[in-house]
Amino acid sequence: MPRFWDGVLVTLQVLALGSLISFSLGLVWALGLRAPSRLVRWPVTAVTEFIRTTPLLVQLFFLFFVLPEWGVKFSALTTGVLAIGLHYSTYTAQVYRAGIDAVPKGQWEAATALSLPVHRTWLAVILPQAVRRIVPALGNYVISMLKDTPLLAGISVLELLQQSRLEGASTFQYTEPLTVVGIAFILIAYPASLLVRALERRLAR
Repeated sequence: MPRFWDGVLVTLQVLALGSLISFSLGLVWALGLRAPSRLVRWPVTAVTEFIRTTPLLVQLFFLFFVLPEWGVKFSALTTGVLAIGLHYSTYTAQVYRAGIDAVPKGQWEAATALSLPVHRTWLAVILPQAVRRIVPALGNYVISMLKDTPLLAGISVLELLQQSRLEGASTFQYTEPLTVVGIAFILIAYPASLLVRALERRLAR
């Protein structure tokens, strides 16, 4: 159980920090995709499509094994957080863009008629309405990130799966550790999905 709780803590740390990076960077990507200049829009599109269409595990290995050859080195945990956050930021970017596009055109016109500055239009008018529409999708990606954290075992991050593998290797009994890990993921993911649904209903009202 000590190993189990250590693994739970690391998994939740990766999930929290990865979500923060993906939500923040995803908004930056979304704004770049909507930029009027092609010099901004095209490179952002190329980068996000490349990241979105390559496997997360390949990106993990690249960041952990290839970047150190170029003098850029992070710990296994930091690499895992960055990889998950970067990978899912390209998905949340599309969610943000869909939410922004769903804001009625009249809202933009009203902000222009009131002579609101650009930053005020985004922060006070557009983003609050867009966020209400995209919370369920963002919540689903948080759950997806949780289910992808076992991939970090490939770069020796001591999250839930890696801890269960170490326990199994020391006792030669893999059934119990892996079963406990599976149950743990259910106990974390299912309440999170219920929370997302409750938040969706609340925002709908």
